[in-house]
Amino acid sequence: MPAIDPPATERTTLSLHGHDLFYRRAGSGPLLLLVHGMAGSSATWQPVIDELAEHFTVIAPDLPGHGRSDKPRGDYSLGAYASVLRDLLQHLGLGPATIVGQSLGGGITLQFAYQYPEQVQRVVLVGAGGLGEEVSPLLKALTLPGVEYVLPPAFAPFISDAVTGATRLLGKVGLRPSPEVVQMWLAYHSLTDGDTRTAFLHTLRSVVDHRGQRVSALDKLYLAEQLPTLIVWGDQDRIIPVQHAYDAHEAIPGSRLEVFEGCGHFLHAEEPARFARLLRDFVATTEPPAVVPSLAGATAPA
Repeated sequence: MPAIDPPATERTTLSLHGHDLFYRRAGSGPLLLLVHGMAGSSATWQPVIDELAEHFTVIAPDLPGHGRSDKPRGDYSLGAYASVLRDLLQHLGLGPATIVGQSLGGGITLQFAYQYPEQVQRVVLVGAGGLGEEVSPLLKALTLPGVEYVLPPAFAPFISDAVTGATRLLGKVGLRPSPEVVQMWLAYHSLTDGDTRTAFLHTLRSVVDHRGQRVSALDKLYLAEQLPTLIVWGDQDRIIPVQHAYDAHEAIPGSRLEVFEGCGHFLHAEEPARFARLLRDFVATTEPPAVVPSLAGATAPA
């Protein structure tokens, strides 16, 4: 049987409210909206996007302040990000969608489902933020006052160039970094750009402080009872502990929990084939709610 070439991925920039927003689009079929994490970009989904595109229409944007999208001085709250995703789908004439959010993207996904439930068919939370206070000590440290003045030397371009060069040399002798290390390096490399670094700090401080995550959806997760919800985590996640997955699973009646043994915070890149199979099965075995879940009387998250 001849090999089938992977579907082509369209890379496009559009203007939303006067700011450029970059996104990747591939495939056809039911709509998947992939939302990356903090200091990430749509590139984080590249290990899995081709396989998903064989079964779905995949939209993966660079959130404002990230990747190739503009980095304006503005609102980097979860609500603002959710509004951008809504506007993107409207601009493209698409929706509703199964929303897949990783890390910060998981928190944005929950906010999106809260603000625009009519646009959501299913929710997939991948090592998601907003489900408890605990978070990496490094992220807590980066919220301290004055850190923006000490970060530039740590993210000097010459350091990035040196590590990139060393990695290429190691690759020539067959030594390659793990997928998790690659994802961490991509995040680090993005922060060598001053505008990206500023947007990162604004985003981080909107959801994290010196004590941990400031924004939690746990008290509102019961609202997702009628919405098919898949929670996916790596049991070796060092950014957000896997206990948050178990807590969210308990709080959302009928949710499905999958824990990938031996995986960290970027399990979609660490085990892309398994991750893609899981998404296909989840979509194939669930039905969107016939009636959009009512959020009447609830208090919107901060």
